[in-house]
Amino acid sequence: MIARISIAFAAALALAACGEDVPEVDTSIYGAGENWDNPGGDWAESHFSRLEGINADNVAELGLAWEYDLGSARVQEATPVVIDGVMFTSGVLGKVYALNAATGEELWTFTPEMDMQIARSICCDWANRGIAVSQGKVIVGAADGMLYALNAESGAVEWSVDTIIDHGRGYTSTGAPELAGNLVVIGNAGAEYDTRGYVTAYHVDDGEEAWRFFTIPHDPAEGAQEHAELDAALETWSEETRWDIGGGGTVWDAITYDPTFDQVIIGTGNGGPYPQAIRSPGGGDNLYLNSLVALDRESGEMNWYLQETPQDNWDLTATQPMLLADMEVDGEQRPVIMHTPKNGFFFVIDRETGKALAANPIVRTNWADGWDLEAGRPNMTLETSDYTNGPQIVFPGSPGARNWYPAAYDPTRNSYFAHVLDMGNLLWLPGPVDNVERQEKFLNAGAAILFTPDLEAAVPTLPPPVREAVENHPQWQWVKDQPFKSELRAIDPMTGETKWAVESLGWQDRHGALATKSGLVFHGNLAGQLFARDSDTGEELWRIDTGSSIMAAPMTYSVDGVQYVAVATGWGGGGWGFVPGYAAAYHKGNRNRLLVFRLGGGEVPIPDDLPALQPADEPPAQYEDATPEMIAMGSGLFTANCSICHSNQPRAPLPDLRRMNSGVHGAFQQIVLEGLLVPNGMPRWDDRLNEDQVKAIHAFLIDSQQSLRARELELQRRGLPLDTQSLTILSNY
Repeated sequence: MIARISIAFAAALALAACGEDVPEVDTSIYGAGENWDNPGGDWAESHFSRLEGINADNVAELGLAWEYDLGSARVQEATPVVIDGVMFTSGVLGKVYALNAATGEELWTFTPEMDMQIARSICCDWANRGIAVSQGKVIVGAADGMLYALNAESGAVEWSVDTIIDHGRGYTSTGAPELAGNLVVIGNAGAEYDTRGYVTAYHVDDGEEAWRFFTIPHDPAEGAQEHAELDAALETWSEETRWDIGGGGTVWDAITYDPTFDQVIIGTGNGGPYPQAIRSPGGGDNLYLNSLVALDRESGEMNWYLQETPQDNWDLTATQPMLLADMEVDGEQRPVIMHTPKNGFFFVIDRETGKALAANPIVRTNWADGWDLEAGRPNMTLETSDYTNGPQIVFPGSPGARNWYPAAYDPTRNSYFAHVLDMGNLLWLPGPVDNVERQEKFLNAGAAILFTPDLEAAVPTLPPPVREAVENHPQWQWVKDQPFKSELRAIDPMTGETKWAVESLGWQDRHGALATKSGLVFHGNLAGQLFARDSDTGEELWRIDTGSSIMAAPMTYSVDGVQYVAVATGWGGGGWGFVPGYAAAYHKGNRNRLLVFRLGGGEVPIPDDLPALQPADEPPAQYEDATPEMIAMGSGLFTANCSICHSNQPRAPLPDLRRMNSGVHGAFQQIVLEGLLVPNGMPRWDDRLNEDQVKAIHAFLIDSQQSLRARELELQRRGLPLDTQSLTILSNY
């Protein structure tokens, strides 16, 4: 069978490589068939399959066909691609795997080489969301911004191009490249750092640049804008804009090709810094932040835009996945986009005009109380959401009502299946907005943020002015009544109404979805369970325990008449340093696997539980010259520079630095300043920190380790487990 697959696949590759003519797409066929030819499955990126071999009558017979170890303990967000019996998928930092889709046999792998200093500019773990396949090439964006075209049969690099325009800024790349005819389009991440967003189109055959579209203007003092659309955008930014910080607007995901109108639709990111009072003092809509923008495929010129969240203060990005469809609107079939961005509204948008045909809230919102379809903009309520002059509780929060995890659309049922998160943020300005210093290639968020699930417990510890503002805020009752709701929903696109909902394990339990014509919805959870549900009712029809946390969207394909369901496992993404206790990754580690199921398959090997935590080692003696002020300075430096990776929580993906052994303590300066552990992925910090600052951080960690050890020894004496819950109980004695 392997030989037959190779011959068929080679023939398909040869046909695709015959020239650079724009391939035609049959949009009359909706949903994926035997192949799943891009991370979204079909031309509409619907995460919907026409296959019906697995259905409600036999889904209980699903078992493991094969598994593949992805060789990582970080996040897995990619949905695999399968073409003619060969599976391609990507992993951390842009690693690529080619596998026999029927057996799991490894055909080849590719690991991009990169300077691990890039790790300091990745906000949300080492994610990569997938690959593209065209003209005999597998195309992937690596974390450092290199775009690689690999020979699909061998994995050899056929061409590569650096997509980053300024390596002096915090650009990274985490999204899947998008095929648009004979072009491939890629964006970048880093809006919280010091970047200015853009997307670039390259020719698939040789990697030559075709066009580039910037999502926000540059400083007009530097000369003319790169393209005409930016002249109009410039009028929506204030004269005092902090162009030096960058502005944000990165396109880190959500690039979709619309073959009906031969256009590329991009979703743009948040402003950087978050507070408009810093970024663009005096206001303005700040185009094209948080927008959908349709670009002509051939020229890169703008066809239309829709700004879903003007005047961004809240990280309410529009970079969430889009699904295309033809849908009945007011008795007429219209080509539409279904989009559920972070901002809490479900948009149905005309693909030809960019006009919103429906915009309904699916969670609590107080940055806007509705959407004016005629005016094409929200009814904003800044009096309860603009934190320029004081703290505000804002719904939805920066994790978003929706985020990167894909939804699925079943056109036969007119149902949109998606995980939805209803929660908020407390936001305030931690300091004055004047003369904020740019942090080069580093976080420039500019706002203090506390999520509502943690808010009530944290209120007593807040500074008095912040605490008073919280307790007097109109949304304080929302927080007390329901800090969050996290659930998988079936939604009617035009009304936003929920047909059915299934509660998730917690607010961090977010997951992608797969829908099939046979009436099934597949999804995983952080506890490591994979489910199949009835599309009409949400009833659970099948589940299997895998022992590995699942966030990525499942997919399905067929080889030799056998239907398979595949999903990547691995915890991570935003908030990746804080592993919730209900996650399999907390109890069994974060071993990343690709799991593939078929009817009549076997059991899934379950990883062993991690060893029980033991009390932290006795740290070395504190520095003789350590003072409370020095330790406090170390705490601040640790929070600003280290805590995004080292959360210092039990079972965190990266080492808890309150548990260092004597060898690590002894080499602390060499690790941080000299790059002793660069081969392990730990970057060096001598460009940001000096010896005295590193010493202060070390003093803080020695103090923290001594405190943790004392508390854990007390827990051990009382016979309590060494976990976060027990430590919290102990702190209340």
